[in-house]
Amino acid sequence: MSTGRAFITLPGGHRALFLSETASTNAEAMALALEGAEPPLWVWAARQTKGRGRLGRDWDSPEGNLYASLLLRLNCPAHAIGGLPLIAGLAARDAVSSAAESVAGRLRLKWPNDIMLDGAKLGGVLIESLVLSGGGRAVVIGTGLNLASAPSGLNRAVTSLREHGCTIAPEQALTVLAEASARWLAIWDDGAGFGQIREAWLSHAVPLGAPISVTLGGEKIAGRFGGLDETGALRLRKNGAERIITAGDVAIGWAAPVGKKEATGHE
Repeated sequence: MSTGRAFITLPGGHRALFLSETASTNAEAMALALEGAEPPLWVWAARQTKGRGRLGRDWDSPEGNLYASLLLRLNCPAHAIGGLPLIAGLAARDAVSSAAESVAGRLRLKWPNDIMLDGAKLGGVLIESLVLSGGGRAVVIGTGLNLASAPSGLNRAVTSLREHGCTIAPEQALTVLAEASARWLAIWDDGAGFGQIREAWLSHAVPLGAPISVTLGGEKIAGRFGGLDETGALRLRKNGAERIITAGDVAIGWAAPVGKKEATGHE
């Protein structure tokens, strides 16, 4: 399938569909899944008009950044899908490290789906899935990376690779992201290799014991990072007790962010 853009290299069996503009690459990939499109398929766009992030947030999506969604068909148990945000985070981190080696040592992963550079948000991930009528499950892994620009006026630190002296084209970013995604998905092996995924993710996260806060709805909880449990959920330690967090906004330090606009432009 033609990308309509400069040449990109994909792992064996993968295809790509380029769109100059779309409402949302995740929504486009989901629609293609319902139409019977054969995965693995990357859907990527120069810009999105209605990009979506976690918890219903809008995603700022100007040209120059990467907006890409990988359509997969999985037969793993439903609970195993919880590992996909970690896989996507690892793949995005590896892609940035490969394309922009000068910042590789300053990248961190923040649960559940953020890629951080010097403490500022560089990218994010959104996972969506549906059960197919013919059996199996369609999963879309959406990744957004701030290559050329980052939004202003947010109540959290955001950044782009260009701000750090790195000029990376979306085509280049997608090439290395596709390779890294295929590699980590093979290690995950429909959930059988989740232990290795979790250990790798933790090696790029903040240290155990680091102060964090979590906001979900109207509740804000401050504590210390206790790692991840066997499903990929966040362990938050406070006053000698441990709480398992399966969803929420995490901030490094004691203040959790609020707001309705996402810091990276992707679905």
